[in-house]
Amino acid sequence: MSADTPRRIVLLRHAKADWPQVSDHDRPLSERGRKEAPAAGLKLAETGITFDLALCSTATRTRETWKLAVQELPHRPKTVYEERLYEASLGELLALLNETPDEVGDLLVIGHNPGMHALADALAGRVEGDALARMNRSGFPAAALAVVSFTGSWKSVEHGVGTLLDFWTPADH
Repeated sequence: MSADTPRRIVLLRHAKADWPQVSDHDRPLSERGRKEAPAAGLKLAETGITFDLALCSTATRTRETWKLAVQELPHRPKTVYEERLYEASLGELLALLNETPDEVGDLLVIGHNPGMHALADALAGRVEGDALARMNRSGFPAAALAVVSFTGSWKSVEHGVGTLLDFWTPADH
């Protein structure tokens, strides 16, 4: 793929988690989260994007979200469980994107807030329709996803490089 290849990044926040007496990293999905994750998977399938790679946080709730969501996809992408996604800052998230191999066209990131919201907001130099207003109004709730497109290499990903194409929450379906 050349440097002017159009690419897409989909940022998916994990579905609603429970609060049992375990470490934050080990929190599982709640009953509501186990319903939201497949709905997010259906939305991912509706985008028509065939992901080349999925980066998923190692936290229990993100792994459970991905396990339920991926079942709704027609094609299972290569998945890398990335511990640096857990509690990642905006700068750390951008650095992870910059490490993505250039043969990856479309990337799915399954992570946490406030990182997913901050990254979607930072990448969105341009917006289609009311996607940004809806994202900012909702605050990027559990199982929400944002679709951002950009042209260039992964090493060129920085603030304002992309177009926010869509934003979806489980309340939208």
